[in-house]
Amino acid sequence: MGAQWKAKHKDLAANAKGRLFGKLAKDIMIAARNGADPAANSKLRLVVEQARKVSMPKDTLDRAIKKGAGLTGETVHFEYALYEGFAPHRVPVMVECLTDNVNRAASDMRVLFRKGQLGTSGSVAWDFEHLGLIEAEPTTPGADADMAAIEAGAQDLEPGEDGATLFLTDPTDLDLVSRALPAQGFTVLSAKLGYKPKNPVAASSLTAEQLDEVETFLAALDANEDVQNVFAGLAD
Repeated sequence: MGAQWKAKHKDLAANAKGRLFGKLAKDIMIAARNGADPAANSKLRLVVEQARKVSMPKDTLDRAIKKGAGLTGETVHFEYALYEGFAPHRVPVMVECLTDNVNRAASDMRVLFRKGQLGTSGSVAWDFEHLGLIEAEPTTPGADADMAAIEAGAQDLEPGEDGATLFLTDPTDLDLVSRALPAQGFTVLSAKLGYKPKNPVAASSLTAEQLDEVETFLAALDANEDVQNVFAGLAD
């Protein structure tokens, strides 16, 4: 499933559209703290491009930028929280939250992880690599992803979605590589820090029923209003 778990089934993906807009709005608000102009704010520009790619309504996008930049008079305050544990059948999971109520988020995580196992800090993180994850697509046919990775300074690469390539970087090199890839013939679609499993559980080692239990658990996590990203140690 790659580094980040995503709803596979079309019905789940369709129902998740509103939640996706909510997550992106948080990213936009946080990025806009450093300026409301995407041309002068690289982090905001990347998130805005992601929002446009999934057809976020323009008024929703503009409102999030203004709110984050403090142009509406509202105070925006989100705290970051990281939870780790196991989905059913010992599939390791890292969950990133952005919340305006840490007590609510902690309570929700305890409830959601009842069908798995909520771990303590560091109990699962050792089995994941903390990396920069850059999804990019070639601007011209035949652009060489391997050469682009070398020239831009990426550590590694793997196939992404819809013909895109996922470039993996050291966390400190995320911005540097993101800015170098366009000169190598690639358009950056998204760039973020995330977690890649070192020893993922093979989906083929689970029965159809077990895999469905894992998928249901991950979907419930992803549906939570405070959850921003879900990284699961599950391989196709």
